Amino acid sequence: MPDRRNPGRIELTRETFWEFGFHMQAVIETGGKQYRVAPGDTIEVEKLPGEAGAGVEFGRVVALFGDAGELVAGEALKQAKVTGTIAGHGRGEKVIVFKFKRKKQYKRTIGHRQDYTQVTVNEILA
Repeated sequence: MPDRRNPGRIELTRETFWEFGFHMQAVIETGGKQYRVAPGDTIEVEKLPGEAGAGVEFGRVVALFGDAGELVAGEALKQAKVTGTIAGHGRGEKVIVFKFKRKKQYKRTIGHRQDYTQVTVNEILA
């Protein structure tokens, strides 16, 4: 059923979760951010050391959605991990930072591009 707050978006309930063929998913934390991933997903995370094609392992799993639809969180996730492969490195879009103080003739413009790593999720080990 459509979500009233976001028209055109599907509200994920236990029933619709399985209708769309979603399977095991995990919420991982890396670089101070959390990502919801499933096997086969490609995500952009903060820059990680390693060359393209190298394996990477995320040991900080915050939550896990199993094949039966149950939510696993807390102490049960001590051994859970998510493995992936580094697909490549890149730089994000330029963000312009403009500092300004009125009546003081103070203006500074600087730009920033954040480095990122594209990671393809291979499997979720629980």
